[in-house]
This record gives sequence, C-alpha cells and structure tokens, in this order.
Amino acid sequence: MAKLAEDLNKKRLRSSNITVSISIALVLFLVGLFGLILINAQKYSDYIKEQLVVEAYFDDYIDPRDSAKAEQLQKLTYERIKLQPFVKKAKFISKQEATELAKKQLGIETDALFEGDIFPPSVEVTLKPEYVDPEKINDVVKKLNEVEGVKEVKNDSKLTIEVYNNLNRILTWILAFSILFLIVAMVLINNSIRLKIFSKRFIIKTMQLVGAKRRFILKPFVKEAVILGIIGAIIGLTALFTGWYFFTSEIGTPFVQDTNQYIWLVAIVFGVGILITVISTVFATWRFLASSVDDLYYS
Repeated sequence: MAKLAEDLNKKRLRSSNITVSISIALVLFLVGLFGLILINAQKYSDYIKEQLVVEAYFDDYIDPRDSAKAEQLQKLTYERIKLQPFVKKAKFISKQEATELAKKQLGIETDALFEGDIFPPSVEVTLKPEYVDPEKINDVVKKLNEVEGVKEVKNDSKLTIEVYNNLNRILTWILAFSILFLIVAMVLINNSIRLKIFSKRFIIKTMQLVGAKRRFILKPFVKEAVILGIIGAIIGLTALFTGWYFFTSEIGTPFVQDTNQYIWLVAIVFGVGILITVISTVFATWRFLASSVDDLYYS
C-alpha cells in the first residue's frame, strides 16, 4: 500500500514537472520570438536607412582638357569623403556613369537628348544608421560641404525625416509589445510555479515543524526551479530556432545574421527562464513557510 502511494506521488510529481516545463517552454518560445522580431526589425530599419543616400558633387572648375588632373583631384576628394566618421559606404560615380543612370531613370535608350556627358561626377554616400537622424543629417551635409573638392551636397531631408520617424515609431511599438509580453510571461510562469509549490505546501510545513531551517527547505526547491527553467529554455529555444530555420530557408535569408545578437537572445531567454522560476519558487515557498497550519487548508 505504501509503495503504491509512493509510486502515485512520483507519477504526480513527474506529471507536474512536465506540465510546468512545457508551460515555461511555451512562454519562453514566445519571448524568444519577440526577441527575433525585434532584432530583425532593427536590421530592416538599418537597411532602410542605408537606402537614404547623400550625394556629394565634385567641384567642376577644372578645364575638361586637363582630364588627368581632374581625375586625380576627384580621387583625392573621394578618399577624403570615405574617411569621414559618418560614412559607411561611398561609391564614386563618373560622368559617364551619371549619364547612364539618367538614361535608365528617364527610360531613354538613345543619346539624342544628351550632348555628351553633361552630368557632373559625384560620390554616393551611404551613412551609418545612427547618423540618419533629422538632428544629425544637417551636420553631415555641412561637413561634406567642407570637404575640399566638393562643390554641392544634395539630400532629400524631408524624405529622410519622414522615413526616420516612421521607422522609430514602428520600433517603439515593437519594443513596447515586447516589454508587455515579458511581463505577461513573468505572470504566467509565476502562476505555474505557484501551483506546483501549492501542491507541496503540506510537505513544506511538515519539514518546518520537524525543525528544518528555511534555507534548508528552500534549497531543493530552488535547485529544481533552476533545472525546470533550463529545461523550459532548451525546449523553447529548440522549437524557436527550428521554426526560424525553416522560415529563413523559405524566404532565402541567412539563418544567423548577427552571431552576437543571437547569443545575447539565447542568454536572455535562459536568464528569464531561470530568474523567473527561482524568484517565483522563493516567494511561493516563503509564503507557506510564513503561514500557519490552519491557513494551508484555505490557501
């Protein structure tokens, strides 16, 4: 009879641990999913910002017959522009290339409308994402104008401001939803742990009544919480990255775009899983340690 009761308790304990681990895994899966969305939203935002280029046109005062000197000065100016701290990428566009680009944009295949290469050479400057900011873009344009050999700098500031504000608004909403969901995740995991500890409230009180110290009683529960948090994180991350692998394979993008950010995501998911389970376990266990025997029947 005693053995039957012991086997039944073991089955209940195993079932309880499985249920809690799955609950934690589901919650951490969604936490990781929001993390992936946030990471890739930031990358997409940076990609969009990099499409907002600034064009620096060369000073065209040199006699066209002195082409060698003109090319040398243009190359020197191009190198000066590349060394600017706000420049991520710079592309030199010659007169011939500028003419070809104009033809493509206008949908013209003939040279009849163009009397030679009438467009000035320039440098197409791709800025670092942090400099595509309405408060910084004017300083960038000013510094480019100060570069020796640059005659004029063109930038569609209105479009830049509009795109920047829209992207920031989207990222803010995604971040807000991520924080909100993290709070919900904490509540859900906390409730799962509390239900698990609730089922052991009589064992906790019995240990206390026979003289066990609170630290001694808490220790095995905390260890179990850490293990459950790790198991839940492993299951959740395995499901997350499996789904992410198939998704990236379908759309043809790299599975890992930034190793450091993915490492941080894994660390955060593990940290959230362990931290919440431990804190919830400590609070739930402490509650029953501080209650009387009679309160256990009405908790």
